[in-house]
Amino acid sequence: MEIDDILKELDTIFREILKNDTITLGRETTAKDVDGWDSLTNMRLITAIEKHYDIRFGLREILKFKNVGDLCASIQAKKK
Repeated sequence: MEIDDILKELDTIFREILKNDTITLGRETTAKDVDGWDSLTNMRLITAIEKHYDIRFGLREILKFKNVGDLCASIQAKKK
């Protein structure tokens, strides 16, 4: 699974959870870059991503994510 493919799927998940059809994520995107992406929304996003990809993230792993690129790399590693 390629990072660009993961980004496209994450765009859809973020748009649905945040109710914003204009969101376009990049590898360097952080919560500060997206209106409405706060700690509560983050947990909703993580839950939706885990369900979509049928994977699980550990708490320590989530806390280490610095940007969307880190999230994509983790998804990619779990789906190999």
